[in-house]
Amino acid sequence: MIIREARVEDIPQIQVVRNSVKENTLSNPNLVTDKDCEEFMTVRGKGWVCEINGKITGFSIVDLRENNIWALFVDPDFEKKGIGKKLHDIMLDWYFTQTNEKVWLGTSPNTRAELFYRKAGWYETGMHAKNEIKFEMTFENWINKRTI
Repeated sequence: MIIREARVEDIPQIQVVRNSVKENTLSNPNLVTDKDCEEFMTVRGKGWVCEINGKITGFSIVDLRENNIWALFVDPDFEKKGIGKKLHDIMLDWYFTQTNEKVWLGTSPNTRAELFYRKAGWYETGMHAKNEIKFEMTFENWINKRTI
């Protein structure tokens, strides 16, 4: 298992992972274009991938402009192997070296993602978009979580 920075040439495999998930699915896969991925990875923020035997099995992307976790997804065939946690942690470690601003994300209620974020120390701040739970993480909470 290799965790590394995402590259533009990873986008086709990133899209495969994004469209293979069973929860937090896109209503229309064309809503997130390759160009969107490239912009969020290279202009607005940064991304990481997990690679196993040359195959991308998960990815994360953070947006510094909107202080938002834009994506964190794992191929369903590779769930429960710690990939999501590793991608989450490297992403937040990097994010908080760039800014001390809190970061937020939205995820569907009653999903494994909701439980994942709660366990990771995110706190619920209300609802967002189309019936998503909005979570936030502050610099202080992240630093305290990482030093425990």
